[in-house]
Amino acid sequence: MNLNLELVRTRCQEIEESLERLERIKGKPKEEFLKDQDLRDIACYRLLVAMEAALGLCYHVSAKHIKKVPEEYAECFAILANAKIIPTELSEKLQRMARFRNLLVHMYWKIDYSTLYEMIQNNLDDFRQFSKAIIALL
Repeated sequence: MNLNLELVRTRCQEIEESLERLERIKGKPKEEFLKDQDLRDIACYRLLVAMEAALGLCYHVSAKHIKKVPEEYAECFAILANAKIIPTELSEKLQRMARFRNLLVHMYWKIDYSTLYEMIQNNLDDFRQFSKAIIALL
């Protein structure tokens, strides 16, 4: 399997640092979030960093452990679910976030900030679950 311990540690740390910042935003009322451009910018960036780190882990595990390289970001989480590394439900949530990541990067003018707010309210622990599943492979 030969996972790179330093890579796993670094990506998990990047996820956790982003989640800590997003947790501060999580406590804000939705109306305040939607009106505050700085909060929205921080949320976009930190969600993007967390997702990029999760994708980095996903691709690393997929390549080293499963010997399969996905063709698209969302597919990577499906591959890990098919290999029983992460639960299917978690895979589906992460696939939705990977697709949202594509909006953040490629079509940022179409971002629905209400959806972003809901992700912050409901999906931060998904990243932690994912990190734990990957660490369990070490």
